[in-house]
Amino acid sequence: MKAATLGILSTLISSILFAQQAHLSLKPANYEFRGVWIATVDNTDWPAKGMTDPESQKADFIRQLDMHKKNGMNAVIVQVRPAADAFYPSPYEPWSQWLTGVQGRPPSPYYDPLKFMIDETHKRGMEFHAWCNPYRADFQIGKSSIAKNHITRSHPEWFLTYGDKKYFDPSNKDAQKFVVKVISDIVKRYDVDAIHMDDYFYPYRITGKEFPDEAAYKRSGSDLSKDDWRRSNVDSIIAMLSKAIKQEKPWVKFGISPFCVWRNKDSDPDGSDSRDAQTNYDDLYANILLWLKKGWIDYVAPQLYLEIGNAKVPYENMLDWWSKHTYGKQCYIGLGIYRAGSNPAWKDASQLPRQIAALRNTPNVQGAIFYSSKTFDRNPNGWDDSLRNNYYKEPALIPPMDWLPKKDD
Repeated sequence: MKAATLGILSTLISSILFAQQAHLSLKPANYEFRGVWIATVDNTDWPAKGMTDPESQKADFIRQLDMHKKNGMNAVIVQVRPAADAFYPSPYEPWSQWLTGVQGRPPSPYYDPLKFMIDETHKRGMEFHAWCNPYRADFQIGKSSIAKNHITRSHPEWFLTYGDKKYFDPSNKDAQKFVVKVISDIVKRYDVDAIHMDDYFYPYRITGKEFPDEAAYKRSGSDLSKDDWRRSNVDSIIAMLSKAIKQEKPWVKFGISPFCVWRNKDSDPDGSDSRDAQTNYDDLYANILLWLKKGWIDYVAPQLYLEIGNAKVPYENMLDWWSKHTYGKQCYIGLGIYRAGSNPAWKDASQLPRQIAALRNTPNVQGAIFYSSKTFDRNPNGWDDSLRNNYYKEPALIPPMDWLPKKDD
């Protein structure tokens, strides 16, 4: 064959290959958020109670990461500030008692757990969302380990006692600024992909006990009703946190995982077809929809931990409701895998697969987060196998957020 003919043939083949590659690149990628919550409070998921040796902690965290990676996950949501304490060297808060056994005691031999966890997570191509509790400060009064430099000791006037716990007073402006400072520090010093907060704003109601903020309400001189005042207190810290996170690193996401019911339909026509006794809006004073509308948060992960067909809060009703109230932000459904075996519905091996299938067929829903990590150790109802061999068999990319700049921009 002549050289000229070979050249033409070579060019033709190259063009065909380029066209095929271009065509393949136009195919939509498989985008789906697949996360797992790893709770540290009270040694729920990590580290195990009594596991204070750093090498054992590292090995167990890697074991869990590898398990989740094998199950098809692409993100972990790790609790790094469970009760005004830290799973990292903080200039503002003491080391967590759930890391070393005694609040304020550093790891020995020394290491930085947060940096370690982020590095290992990123090595596996997964996102790391730093989960922080905004208001809880003393997990169990009289039983918690409280360091001398804990904020409840240095600023006792910032706190209110409710039940057996101490909480930052959500109306206290100095307390709000302190919390924002703590979160800003995490974002500034660590390569986190997101800051994540769960459902603990004003605490869940205790029957017969009113949250003790009447004096603060009177001092405020607010013209708002107490309920609206409480909501405005939470609104203000969410707005401040959103601004602070984006000022430090505009690409870092801010997500909230609320209790599943915003409001019931019987008290608000915009509410969901549900009948729960407590709601975000009326009891936790968390107006999630406002935060989504204002663009203060980038994603919402409602905790839909009840089963399909539940008498009061049916999974399918809540899934449909949240899909219609995302206001252009992303929605990841919180799935209660921990409930496996708790009642006949959760003994049914098809329960979780049906929930995943339903959310995948619902518009404006971009994925799921599972609560919580330790449940996967026992492969309940064979669900690890279902994820690995079926639902999460093919890897997925994290859904992009077009309103945020890319990290490298």
